[in-house]
Amino acid sequence: MSEVREMTCISCPMGCHLTVSRDDAGNVTVTGFTCKRGEVYGKQEFTCPMRTVTSSVRVDGGVRPVCSVKTINTVPKAKIADVLAAVAACHARAPLAIGDVVIENVAGAGVNLVATSNCAAK
Repeated sequence: MSEVREMTCISCPMGCHLTVSRDDAGNVTVTGFTCKRGEVYGKQEFTCPMRTVTSSVRVDGGVRPVCSVKTINTVPKAKIADVLAAVAACHARAPLAIGDVVIENVAGAGVNLVATSNCAAK
């Protein structure tokens, strides 16, 4: 049973139209890419889509009530709800600086959640 999907590559400004297919043996083939990143993106998006998660966490004792955060690397798309649930339950303590780890191994996704803005203490 083969499968074919059409997608637009978002790895570079070219925005190549990709055709990604899997044959009966499970081999994944990508066509339509201009650069190597397109081939890598097509295979990854087809087999296990990954995303960077951005959000904000509540801050206790800070000059602002929230601080922006993001995952330091991509997480499987299927884990995004778990990551967001962990973010929603989080209360960070001020002060926070850009790059500070807010949650290690967030939701067991294998990546850290880090601050993307500074939040001074009151």
